[in-house]
This record gives sequence, C-alpha cells and structure tokens, in this order.
Amino acid sequence: MSNAKSGQQNRIIDVARRLGLSGDEILPHGHYIAKVPIAELQSRQKQRDGDLILVTAMTPTPQGEGKTTTSIGLADAMNRLDHDTTLCLREPSLGPYFGIKGGGTGSGRAQLYPAEDINLHFVGDMYAVEKANNLLAAMLDNHLQHGNDLGIDPRRIVWRRVIDLNDRALREIFVGLGGVVNGVPRHDGFNITPASEVMAMLCLASDYQDLGRRLAETVIAFTYTGKPIRAADIKAQGAMQVLLRDAVNPNLVQTLEGTPTFVHGGPFANIAQGTNTAIATRLALKLSDYVVTEAGFATDLGAEKFIDIKCRITGLRPQAVVIVATVKAVEWHGGAGKDGGLANLQKHIENIKYFGLKPVVAINRFSDDKPAQLRKIAAFCEQQGVEALIAEHWARGGEGATSLAEAVLRTIKTNRRRKLKFAYPLSMPLEKKIETLARSMYGASGVDFSRVAQRNIDLLTEQGFGKLPICVAKTAASLSDISSVRGRPRNFRITVNELRVSAGAGFVVVLAGNIMTMPGMPKVPKAAKIKVLRDGRAVGLT
Repeated sequence: MSNAKSGQQNRIIDVARRLGLSGDEILPHGHYIAKVPIAELQSRQKQRDGDLILVTAMTPTPQGEGKTTTSIGLADAMNRLDHDTTLCLREPSLGPYFGIKGGGTGSGRAQLYPAEDINLHFVGDMYAVEKANNLLAAMLDNHLQHGNDLGIDPRRIVWRRVIDLNDRALREIFVGLGGVVNGVPRHDGFNITPASEVMAMLCLASDYQDLGRRLAETVIAFTYTGKPIRAADIKAQGAMQVLLRDAVNPNLVQTLEGTPTFVHGGPFANIAQGTNTAIATRLALKLSDYVVTEAGFATDLGAEKFIDIKCRITGLRPQAVVIVATVKAVEWHGGAGKDGGLANLQKHIENIKYFGLKPVVAINRFSDDKPAQLRKIAAFCEQQGVEALIAEHWARGGEGATSLAEAVLRTIKTNRRRKLKFAYPLSMPLEKKIETLARSMYGASGVDFSRVAQRNIDLLTEQGFGKLPICVAKTAASLSDISSVRGRPRNFRITVNELRVSAGAGFVVVLAGNIMTMPGMPKVPKAAKIKVLRDGRAVGLT
C-alpha cells in the first residue's frame, strides 16, 4: 500500500514488484513512471487471465461525470478489500486539457500519480503517434511531387495530418501552395491526434508484427479508377513502425493509494474507439486477479465500441460493467420526467443488458447532493433490476467505494453464467449495421444517409470493407446526433454524412450529425488560466 497519506508515493520499482515484475523487467522513466516491455506479455501467454471490469456512464454533462475518478476509486477499493487489482486507463490529450474538459487523471482522493506528468508530455507516446501519422502524410505528398506513379487522385486523398491540440483553424486547409517546388496543391486538413487511425491501430495491435501489418494495410487515398492506395504502396509502414517502437510498450504509474495503473493509448470515444491499448489490458489481466478499465463517454459510444470493436478483435470479455451516474447528470437531462434524466440512465442500463451483461450503477456523490436525490436514483435503479451504490471516492478515496466494489464482485459471479452478445453480425451490410446501432443503442427510429454517405457505402462495399465493424463518430452529449437534445429522446432519426475506412485499425468510421474530428476551444479556454510561478511550480493545471 502507498504512503499517499503522508505525501510520499511508492517508487515505480516497488509498484512493479506488486505486479510480480522485477526491476530488470521494467524501463524506468524517472522515479515514478516506467514502461513495461511487450516481451513481459509475450512471456506470460499461458498464464490465466484475471476478470475484466468495464466502467462506462450515462450521457454526461459538458464537464463529465467522473468516470475516470470512479475507475480509480473502484480499483483502490478492490485492493483495500485484498483483491489483487490493476487499473487500465487512456492517456490524456492536450486538446481537452487546454480546452474545456481538463486532465484525465481523476480528482480529489481518487487520482493518478504523477498527475502533471501524465497530463502533459508523459513518455512521448502521443508525439510518436503524431509523428508516424504525419510521416505518412509527408511521404504521400512526396509521391505526388515525384510523378505520382500510382495514379493517386489528389481529390480522393483520405489521410489527414494530426496535432494534439484543439485548433479549429486547421480543420480545412490547402497544402502545396507556392509554386512547383513546394508540392502539389490540394485540399487537406488536420485531425486531433487521438482521432488518428495510427492511435486506433496502436490500441488494437497485439504485438510488433500485428502493428506492422495494420500500418501496411492503412488506406490513404484512392486512384482515379477507385482503387484503394495503402501505406505499403508507398513503403511507409517500416518507418512508421520504428517511430512507434517504444510507444508499443505499456506505461506503468500508480494511484494515490498505490494501485498499479497502466496508462496507455488515448483514442477519443466520440470519434474513435475510446479505449486504452489491448496490449496493456492483456498484460494487466496476466498480472492481476481483477482489472478495472474504462471506455470513453457513455454506453452508446465507449461501451458499445469496447464490446463491438475491442472485444470482437482481441477476444477480451468484461465480467462486470459499472455505469456512472450523478445527480447533476440526471437533473441536466430532465430529472425524473418520462423522458428525462432517469429515463436516460434507464436507456444506458438497457444498452448493457442488450449485450447480455448485468450492470452495476455507481452514483458518484458530490458534496452538494441531497440525500433524497441520491435515494431516488438508487430506488429507480432497483426498479430496473440492478444494484446502485452511492460512491464517495472523490472525498474518501478507495474507502468510499468499498460498497461499490462488493457489488461489482457479486455481479461478476452473475455475469460468468451469461454469454456476451455483439450488437450486430459482421456479415450484415454496412447500412444495416448503422441502422441496427441507431435503433438499439441510441433509441432512434431510423437513419438518413446523405448522398455522399451512400456513395461511400457503395465504394467501401465494392472494395471489400463491408464486413468490418463500424465505429460511429457522433456527439457524446446526447443519445441522438444533436448535442442540444437531452434526456431520452424518442421518434428521432440519425443523419449519416460520411463514411471513412480505417482498414489498418479494422473498422469503418461513420460520421453522424455535425461531429468534428478536430475540436475547437471555448471562448475562455483552460489554457488562459495556466502559468508557471517563480519557483517553477505550475498553477491552473487542475
């Protein structure tokens, strides 16, 4: 157990020892961060896996509902109950950190350590993804410059550059201006780094070889005749793989209570698959009896993609699912009305049951919550046939989530007798997969496809991508594809504007509503409140 109460954290070598890893089996980055070589996973393939616990949420408010904080508190509580537990989370992005949402390391007594280092540059994985992505873009433009032997149609280039910041001015740009020596003029744009397919591939790869295969398969453009051009066609995958060589290794840190934590990979759930790397999750399962992980945003996005994409591709299976709810979110979405906040929570409970699993609801308590409000949510959940526990991990750390942990352990025994279901079969046509998700996960009455989206479906099906799983990119603020629609909307339709193939990752991205793959900053971003004091300490980072 950590010495967090006295303000002293365990050295990373001691955290590793809790997992059965010696000092020679980790790669320290200072005293409190280390990478664990992928070889440690490969050498333990025959060991039994622990049980996987997934944390998701109801539809959040703009500030989020404390899903990461709950994941941390739950893992700490499991260890307090003497259950050997490891935590697996995503790496935070600088975009939301300097924008509106803030960091991704928890808060209060349920935090990761060292939070500042994790939230800022960490070990450079984000930069490795960014550089690999942009190297491919540079090699693509270089191919155009030197004769375009592959016959790439500059109007049908689908590979974009990335940067790990919110910068709306980079959404749509032109490159290659300034004359013949500066490249071929064409329309281009930037995505945020967590939305890069390179990030998706890193998070789904099983080893170096699999990552190389995925990189090679990446579709970057189409020819004038509609033939897909891949990274392998311009011989980019080897150099990209070198840039990602160290990023493949999971990163080990700890919570304030000393719980071993892998923080590795960082795709957003509203525009990507929203889960940490499969390598880190699989390693944690070999090293612990229980592993707590999270999927971004609510069940309609993160949890759905966790099951339909990550579990399908990697063979993982959650034995328990925790849905985080708050009084604030219930009120934000309309309270106890027929289609209000409790109905929103009800839909997320239904979504997890749809996959064949029985969830537990964690009511993340805030200091200004009234007891009557908490009791109402708990009673409502009981009517839905699920346990709901009030969790106070923000104020009390793991001690405040022990009742939640005990409920999770009970649910694991129940779910062991159940079979995990997927939302749709891979053989289903792309159009039907989208309609199935819209009806089952969002509660929509149907889907409208733009002419561009319909052409995309026809092209991707013709090119053999129709049997891939889908990754819907839509607003996280609503069950619908319109961010201002709260509660549990009914009799609405989803609008699909575009489809993009992520062949290396192994899924098709479906853009619904007005989703942006490059976010913007608010009028007063969090970055405006950050500064460094004379003694070097930073303020405004939390």
